[in-house]
Amino acid sequence: MDVEKKDEQPLRSPHLPHDQSRKRKRRRCIIICSSVIAVILVIALILLILALTVFKAKKPVLTVNSVELQDFGVSVNPIPIQVSLNMSLALDISIENPNKVGVKYRSSSAILRYKGKDVGEVPIPAGEIGSDTTKQMNLTLTVFADRLLSDSNIYGDFLSGNLPFTTYTKIKGKVRVLFVHIHVSSTSTCDVNIDIQSRSIANQTCQYKNKI
Repeated sequence: MDVEKKDEQPLRSPHLPHDQSRKRKRRRCIIICSSVIAVILVIALILLILALTVFKAKKPVLTVNSVELQDFGVSVNPIPIQVSLNMSLALDISIENPNKVGVKYRSSSAILRYKGKDVGEVPIPAGEIGSDTTKQMNLTLTVFADRLLSDSNIYGDFLSGNLPFTTYTKIKGKVRVLFVHIHVSSTSTCDVNIDIQSRSIANQTCQYKNKI
């Protein structure tokens, strides 16, 4: 009696569909993660390019437009020798912000010096300069007569008819480039000579220093 033979079927792993599903999910996850990383890298590259070009931090430019003798009064008593002095300088300065973002600067001061010694000062309150904007300031430096007259060199300068002074102004601020704050500063130093006889400024020489 012939026994009917059943067709032999190949054995199939019961876990095969599940493994394929896991592989598809893993592949999909890799594609998504790669796409996200690529987008982040592109955005970072664009921000870096902007930070190095358009939004690159630039130094503010402080310029002394003029120094004028606003008030001047002097008298000398020969016996005993005594000098009375009343003097103030009008300082016209401008600060240019060449950046594409605003610059916030801290409170500072303009200083009047006589041979390295501070003999006058005027405060500069904190503020902000808009992008691509120039801010102008008019300051009045008044001499502290007691400080000036305590210097013995002043009497020789009075007799020569020439008083040498130096104005010193420094502005410190910060620029925000994207997510980074960069500190900047600008300094001006002006040497001025006052002619006592004509009661005017004989000459003026200024030097500037800007840094990041």
